[in-house]
Amino acid sequence: MSQALQGSLFDDIGVTGVTRVRSLAPARRTELRDGAWIDVLPGWLTGADKLFERLADEVPWRAERRQMYERVVEVPRLLSFYDEADELPDDVLREARDALSAHYAAELGEPFRTAGLCFYRDGRDSVAWHGDTIGRGSTSDTMVAIISIGAPRALLLRPRAGGPALRHQLGHGDLIVMGGSCQRTCEHAIPKTAKPVGPRISIQFRPRGVR
Repeated sequence: MSQALQGSLFDDIGVTGVTRVRSLAPARRTELRDGAWIDVLPGWLTGADKLFERLADEVPWRAERRQMYERVVEVPRLLSFYDEADELPDDVLREARDALSAHYAAELGEPFRTAGLCFYRDGRDSVAWHGDTIGRGSTSDTMVAIISIGAPRALLLRPRAGGPALRHQLGHGDLIVMGGSCQRTCEHAIPKTAKPVGPRISIQFRPRGVR
């Protein structure tokens, strides 16, 4: 599935031209309310635009329809899910998952195991306000790590109890990790936009039993 992507001038793939993960040590943590926090690391993946091209073409993307009140509607993005026994579609995703598992081992207490991929084709694709509360995320602290590749899109994060939303423009290899009580006490969304934007792929790593 070829999509036109305007590459980043800052997406340095180095002399080898290979996509790689950087160190996680410089990740910036923001403490939120009620035990929630986020870590943000811009440009964690080098060569992210090349990874976007590979995943856009090679992943078996599927469209879904879901019940929404009294109607069945198209999900406004394409999806692909890899359970813990499934082979990931690119070696870089295995490298990223292993690096995240090692870095957060002391806090998370378990490895990241699954990978969910979402393809936002243009500004009409989106995801509504939600938390990853299917499974253990509804009752226990956990982590969800999201890598954004392709064109930047706004990820909004707001407390369920009310208050202003945080806005992060993520793309071209940026990483955000939502931890602690974040899935229970906050919601996040990728809103639609009328501005001309290119395609984006979101890669979400989660521990076992969290969706």
